Amino acid sequence: GLSGYLSIKAAAPLAVLALVATGCSTSEPTSTPTITTTGGTEAATVSRVSDGDTLRTTSGRKIRLVQIDAPELHGDCFGKGALAALRKLTPPGTRITLERDPTLDSTDRYGRQLRYVFVGGTNINVALVRQGAASPYFYRGDRGRYATELLGAVDEARASNRGYWSACPDARFD
Repeated sequence: GLSGYLSIKAAAPLAVLALVATGCSTSEPTSTPTITTTGGTEAATVSRVSDGDTLRTTSGRKIRLVQIDAPELHGDCFGKGALAALRKLTPPGTRITLERDPTLDSTDRYGRQLRYVFVGGTNINVALVRQGAASPYFYRGDRGRYATELLGAVDEARASNRGYWSACPDARFD
């Protein structure tokens, strides 16, 4: 949830801006580079999107988009809008690149791998914030590789009244 970072209370109509998702495929690559403890990237294919900041790959890995937090699917204003935004950017079959930030935790307490997700050259974590479907989230205050871009994206979304910034009258970013 967005507790402490974004307070969303009111239910409102869904308003999602779309970005282009490219590079769809139906199978995992036969050879996938592994992520090392010093960071790196890895190719994967989306199997399904669970909520506005979590997806699963066809190999069964659970990926939590790092450094962002989307409204909860049930109970938060714009939870379904956030889910729709991530699904539009990474529909099942989409080829993605996962990037680990070596300065941040590799997994969360639920065992999900914490990664930046790219489709082509688009950083999906930043795109979701720019659309107003998520906010930057710096666990323990740790700012990762794309913190500056995430903060710029939230300023842009708020100034343009996108996503939950228009749909949720009580939305705020701390």
